[in-house]
Amino acid sequence: MENQLHENKTFKNFILPEKETSNIEFSKCVFLNCDFSNTVFTSCKFIDCVFASCNLSMTKLKHCQLNDANFKDCKLLGINFSSCIDFLFVVKFEDCILDYSSFVKKKMIKTSFKNSSLKSVDFSECDLTKSVFANTNLLNAVFNRTNLKEVDFLTAINFTIDPEINTMKKAKFSLHAVSGLLNKYDIQIE
Repeated sequence: MENQLHENKTFKNFILPEKETSNIEFSKCVFLNCDFSNTVFTSCKFIDCVFASCNLSMTKLKHCQLNDANFKDCKLLGINFSSCIDFLFVVKFEDCILDYSSFVKKKMIKTSFKNSSLKSVDFSECDLTKSVFANTNLLNAVFNRTNLKEVDFLTAINFTIDPEINTMKKAKFSLHAVSGLLNKYDIQIE
């Protein structure tokens, strides 16, 4: 990746493991079946990009911009999205594994998480207003002082959320999953 700007390109079966890449802009690019596991991206921009069937596990995104980055059927284990630039941070996930990733303090209004595993993901101090967690597994996910206004949890499973420390006005939950809001009280609901 010698060029500093890649526009309207498709990268297929590209492997870039355990290498550092910096100051490159990708605009309207598609990444298909690429392996970026353990790669370090520093000050890179991903604008209107699609990642499909890619492995980005343990990828470092130091001061990177993710502006309308769509991830489909990707493995994103242990990524610290908190190190990305806040300005224009917009992401979408579908059929992804994001276990052990972190979004601490990110503003992620209207973010879509569909059919994804979000086990042990840290959403502390995030603004997730109007986001959707459709068919997501939130086992051990952390919600601490998180803005969950109007968030759709109707088909989410395995979540534990404390309504006393999170903002939850007009958040949507299914009746069978409401026990995830009462776990701290150690009561049984049958």
